Amino acid sequence: MADPSAVWQDVERIRAQAPLIHNITNYVAMNLTANALLALGASPVMAHAPEEVDEMAGSSAALVLNIGTLSAPWVTAMLRAGNAARRMGIPIVLDPVGAGATRFRTETARRLLRDLRPAVLRGNASEILALATSEAGTKGVDSRHAPEAALEAARRLSAEFGGAVSVSGPVDIIVRGASVVRTANGHPLMPRVTGLGCVATALTGAFAAVNASPLAAAAHAMAVMGIAGEIAGEGAAGPASFEMRFLDALYNLKEEDIAARLKMESA
Repeated sequence: MADPSAVWQDVERIRAQAPLIHNITNYVAMNLTANALLALGASPVMAHAPEEVDEMAGSSAALVLNIGTLSAPWVTAMLRAGNAARRMGIPIVLDPVGAGATRFRTETARRLLRDLRPAVLRGNASEILALATSEAGTKGVDSRHAPEAALEAARRLSAEFGGAVSVSGPVDIIVRGASVVRTANGHPLMPRVTGLGCVATALTGAFAAVNASPLAAAAHAMAVMGIAGEIAGEGAAGPASFEMRFLDALYNLKEEDIAARLKMESA
């Protein structure tokens, strides 16, 4: 799994194919998410009206569902889009933002996971623990737990719905079945920019559009996310300049960047 050339091949596929990634995502991260997908080479669309989501999902290469700014109509839209994507074999990536913070949020995430069986579930450790148990809580949308604390929960969830579980943190953990991949790329400024976790989910959707392995797609997305963060952080004065430099780093990413920086281990 720790193969820089395999990560780069996926980047090249995204740039060559410009896959359409349908996002039903939150208002806070919508602009940054779209710009990050464009910088990587994918084509974003943000459509959440129940009247059109099933049609939009059916013409997309991947569907990304993010419950950050949740409302009842959006739940309906996510289920409609997800069911359309499942019928057509289109990969779904679910981000259970803030699961564990409220009953509505947690129950919605569990319903989407149960009914849609996404290719990848991507969240922080507290969100993953909240979906697997009734004991974990979150601080708003931030994690109160380290990724390693959610390893067993990730394994249980992966066994339950069959997809990969990507747990973000200083060292990201990606699980599917008995396989575990860890990526350790990133920069301390990344948690200071709102929406970057949502960007990680959207980029996972882009990688899932070109790589049929949920485990590899999720791991490659987190590696590229972290490497772009490292490059951006080297010249950033703070969160604002970091965000700008992060988009530039995605756009200008080269094979040698991945070869020199990739920190990935598999077990």
